[in-house]
Amino acid sequence: MAIIITDECINCGACEPECPNTAIYEGGVEWSYEEGTEVEGDFQLHNGQTVNASIMNEPVSDDFYFIVSDKCTECVGFHEEPQCAAVCPVDCCVPDPDHVEEESTLLQKKAIMHPSEE
Repeated sequence: MAIIITDECINCGACEPECPNTAIYEGGVEWSYEEGTEVEGDFQLHNGQTVNASIMNEPVSDDFYFIVSDKCTECVGFHEEPQCAAVCPVDCCVPDPDHVEEESTLLQKKAIMHPSEE
């Protein structure tokens, strides 16, 4: 499952640089799939949807840091545990019950975003 940042976030920013997929953004900031990944142009997400990696997307939250679930791999394939949760001083980086994924799916997402690391 992906990680979500709850509304208890104090906007300290400790989580953002820890994400190996650049899936964490400050509130109000637009994001794209190509930021922090190797994807370019049109590509297929793990769920089969085709998107353009360079298109800027609306922020998930305007008020506090947020995690793009399609880019979150819970640090599987990079670290033993989600690094955002490990460094969060208020424990607001928690599993997202709306995006439950098996380890194999998380590894597939990692392979799509970082093919040279496979």
